[in-house]
Amino acid sequence: MARKKSAPKRRSGCPLNASVEMLGDRWSLLIIRDMMLRGFRSYKEFLECYEGIATNILADRLSKLQAYGIVAAERDPGDARKITYSLTAKGIDLAPVLTEMVLWAAAHEDTGNQALVRQMRADKRKFLAGVRRRWAAG
Repeated sequence: MARKKSAPKRRSGCPLNASVEMLGDRWSLLIIRDMMLRGFRSYKEFLECYEGIATNILADRLSKLQAYGIVAAERDPGDARKITYSLTAKGIDLAPVLTEMVLWAAAHEDTGNQALVRQMRADKRKFLAGVRRRWAAG
């Protein structure tokens, strides 16, 4: 398992800047999406996402998300060669943010996954409770 890196120094103390530095690239957000919505936990699952992330980018983003305390990594008890990733409490707290980003994009762009958008719009609290429940159960 990779050693936890310390979080990089920030360019400023602005809260929005901190958010952008942690989450401002598409791959970090898509990794979190796949964990949150699809329950992905393995490196192989992330590689199979339809956006087609490269292995070096995936390794880098997972490492950064760990350094920021958004994702945790553990050796798989069944196979010590494998690492299992999970959202931390800090990562789970991003669920409302990602939900609002999905709803915003769906309101202003022609996007896919309308079933998910309808589910979020119908009962946002229930949707978010389901995400929290899934990750609390481990």
